[in-house]
Amino acid sequence: MKLLLTSAGWEKNPAIGKEFLKLVGKKSSEIRIFFVITPIKYPKRNKYIKRLFKDLKVVNISEKNITFFKLDRQITKDNLKNIDVIFVFGGNTFDYLDRIKKTGLDKLIKSFVKKGGVYLGLSAGSYVAAPTIKAATWKNVDENLIELKNLKGLNLVPFLVTAHLDDKSLPIVKEEAKKTKYKIISLTDEQAVLVNGKTTKIIGKGKKNIFN
Repeated sequence: MKLLLTSAGWEKNPAIGKEFLKLVGKKSSEIRIFFVITPIKYPKRNKYIKRLFKDLKVVNISEKNITFFKLDRQITKDNLKNIDVIFVFGGNTFDYLDRIKKTGLDKLIKSFVKKGGVYLGLSAGSYVAAPTIKAATWKNVDENLIELKNLKGLNLVPFLVTAHLDDKSLPIVKEEAKKTKYKIISLTDEQAVLVNGKTTKIIGKGKKNIFN
């Protein structure tokens, strides 16, 4: 399996982008990305996507090689034809997980990853890759506005990820870690979790915050 679970992409740490290119293992000009977003309009998110495109250009990935998929319709295998990377973006984690399951994308993601495709997560996209998105309820990360009952994630990795770690949220994560059986990897915006086969490591600057 090949996964890169990030807190904020590589906007604040270009080294993460370089690791992403290594993980895909193709020329950047040839990489094709399936970019997953929710259909809900978030002004800040749209501005962030524009900045992210600039970052993608930094690693020389052409916009023409990026396919947007709004989670508002059923997905088919043909949608992922010739795709190298599934990139699940940030937003409300509960909304993302609910739509990923309802559109059938959850099954295709699991199959895609098993066959060697790369999964790239940013914030919510990293949370949903875990066995459960319970961590999204910690430190008021997201509101469960849709009242989602089943918080079971995609289970692509055996640990939980928390994003945007800072001095204020660290004590909360430490306390919540006592209540779960799962290993927890908490990422600052300059860090990411790289999974390549049986190897899992935290990349990026700063202290590595791992609990349980």
